[in-house]
Amino acid sequence: MAASLRIGILYPLSAAEDDYPRMAAALVPPVEVRIVHTDAVDLHDVDVLRETGDREHILPGAAELRAVGVDVCMWACTSGSFVFGVQGARRQAQEVAEVVGAPASSTSLAFLQALHALNLTRVAIAASYPEKVAQAFVSFLAEEGVAALHLGTLGLLTGVEVGNLGREAILRFARENDHRDAQAILIPDTALHSVDYLEDLEQHTGKIVLTANQVTMWEALRLAGRLAPQSGFGRLMKGESYG
Repeated sequence: MAASLRIGILYPLSAAEDDYPRMAAALVPPVEVRIVHTDAVDLHDVDVLRETGDREHILPGAAELRAVGVDVCMWACTSGSFVFGVQGARRQAQEVAEVVGAPASSTSLAFLQALHALNLTRVAIAASYPEKVAQAFVSFLAEEGVAALHLGTLGLLTGVEVGNLGREAILRFARENDHRDAQAILIPDTALHSVDYLEDLEQHTGKIVLTANQVTMWEALRLAGRLAPQSGFGRLMKGESYG
């Protein structure tokens, strides 16, 4: 039997990081997560987010994860990675990998990998961020040939506000920000709780729904070579794209 996979999560401040241990425990087989909180200012602003994702803020946390020993590491902050563009996000992940001494990626790059795995190129986006930040995510996706046919924003300035959104508000927001030609709906903020609602989101919208915390865990499993079909976590995790 393979040893339990240990996933390191670098997470800015605190909002919806409890999604990760719940999902980890429910996977078959279960995995472990180690969460290290990184220093940040809780403000959805492009310049502030560049500081949040700066190496000085995330690499000390990566060193902590190296000390406890993890098999893979994820920078679980979508906005703190996509604001650097695709190449910047890749450099960021590589720096984390070098410090941790294990494969590493970020939530933004996980979205790209998930879209590629599912062969999706047309999406609708339901973003909790203000418009300017959300547009940076649109530009990030466009670099890799993914077209955002619709962008809806809540305009929330802090992760704390996002983390307080409940099930009904999240389902309604996803439904209201679909597009008839979109192949999937993307919900990109790791501050938003989604793991308990993944099946509900897809049933209510009739679409594939990719959320930040979902794709972060999926990418960790992919990097570790531990992808296996899972139930209860949306189409991405069912294993249809693994062949």
